[in-house]
Amino acid sequence: MEALHNFLRSHAQDDRLPWAVQEEAANRFGLTYGAIEETALEINLLPLRYQRNRQTITTAQQLHLFRSSVAVVGCGGLGGSVIEALARLGIGQITVVDPDVFEEHNLNRQLLSTLAMLGKPKVEAAVERIKEINPAVTVTPIMKTFTKENGAELLKGVNVVVDALDSIPIRLDLGDICKQWKIPLVHGSIAGWYGQVATQFPGEDILGKIYPRGAGKKGIETELGILSFTAGFVASIEAAEVCKILLDEGTSLKQRMLSINLLDMEIVEVQL
Repeated sequence: MEALHNFLRSHAQDDRLPWAVQEEAANRFGLTYGAIEETALEINLLPLRYQRNRQTITTAQQLHLFRSSVAVVGCGGLGGSVIEALARLGIGQITVVDPDVFEEHNLNRQLLSTLAMLGKPKVEAAVERIKEINPAVTVTPIMKTFTKENGAELLKGVNVVVDALDSIPIRLDLGDICKQWKIPLVHGSIAGWYGQVATQFPGEDILGKIYPRGAGKKGIETELGILSFTAGFVASIEAAEVCKILLDEGTSLKQRMLSINLLDMEIVEVQL
């Protein structure tokens, strides 16, 4: 380990570590990119990709993010954008859960969808996309529908869960599992020009307050459709909530929801 430390320090630019050095170190010492990145952060070297984070996120906090695990349930319009934001932020472990493949109507809003990916699993697209962006991040793909029966196993060991679903019953099941296992859950939903974000902390039943039990399977998005910028906007707020929870900083959406109207550029806070 000392040899690796010496190699990284000797090839760093001040306290910043270029990607080329991380690649060389991985090859020379037979380690994964993730192991190299964690080691660099442990000895207070900041991978150069995070240079623009450092005015807001310290190197110690960057290490904490890298050692964190987040599950994103749903890899569509919301989920794809959340996954990319988290990987660029430097979350080390991301579990992605979705049973679907890409269809042509996904192309208007889903960040992970391309013509080449039509007919292919969304979770596989997430893995390939993150390899291109940040190979130090480990993405675990699970091509399954989230259920009450498999939920505890799928979320095992994660620090925060992101709700990027489009099914109200499954979303309520997700909320119940997170409540049972005391996992913070960041909820987001979108329809047309509109969206909402809320965070359920352990001991709360926020999703149960937002959605009535026995509600229909789909929400208003079946009538209004979904626009690309609405998905990106709401996904960014969800990613920010995840970051704040992991770092225990700022004011999260505890017992309140942001109701977003991009048509009239209005954001209203709703107490829950």
